[in-house]
Amino acid sequence: MNLVSQWVAFKTIVYREIHRFMRIWVQTLVPPAITIALYFLIFGQLIGSRIGEMGGFDYMQFVAPGLIMMAVIQNSYANVVSSFFGQKFARSIEELLITPLPHYLILLGWVLGGDARGLLVGAIVTFVSLWFYDLSVVNWTLSIFVVISTSVLFSLGGFLNALFAESFDDISIVPTFIMQPLIYLGGVFYSIQLLPTFWQTVSLANPILYMINAFRYSILGSSDLESLGFSINSALFMIVGFIILLTTICLWSLNKGRGIRS
Repeated sequence: MNLVSQWVAFKTIVYREIHRFMRIWVQTLVPPAITIALYFLIFGQLIGSRIGEMGGFDYMQFVAPGLIMMAVIQNSYANVVSSFFGQKFARSIEELLITPLPHYLILLGWVLGGDARGLLVGAIVTFVSLWFYDLSVVNWTLSIFVVISTSVLFSLGGFLNALFAESFDDISIVPTFIMQPLIYLGGVFYSIQLLPTFWQTVSLANPILYMINAFRYSILGSSDLESLGFSINSALFMIVGFIILLTTICLWSLNKGRGIRS
């Protein structure tokens, strides 16, 4: 397969993935906006007014970056895991794998589809947040890098989950029992400094903590990581390291046909 054919095939995968969630935008884009608006209303205005400050900031300011990242993470993951498993369940993915198209382009196509949905939902949620408080970004470069890299990471995670899932029930296990608890315990709604020392140490094992706090730092100029003795660079290295690790596992699994070929 020459470069032109590869480009056409790759572009087709990306277009199909984007068209898939845009075609049903009422189900894929509207619910996250409504959910986040309710979070802002309940946790930000109603409960937040009683809490006062969190981490040296107004509670609404503190919680907004975490809510934006939560939406990006959930939607990047959900888009890829549902789409790829649907292709695998219909056996149409096998036809794609036997083509001369390199596996890294197949993976990249699905990841970009997940990124597109995650970033679009993130933009919508950010716009919704402007109705509740005046959002100002301290470091745009860092903010964009953290959002995109986190979206890539969880798109890869969704792809890996779909590879090894054997039924539709399996694709809900990781989001429900692993990802969701890690998100809520990753400092979205509270400062890690409020926890006892032991639980602060335990929280450091949560990778989502670093992503949320790196993004919070890019928005507010401060995060819990500094108080725990970690620099923002260490969080960025961790995100990039996970991306490299999951990319390697996904490509190895595709090459071996793990979870696809019986």
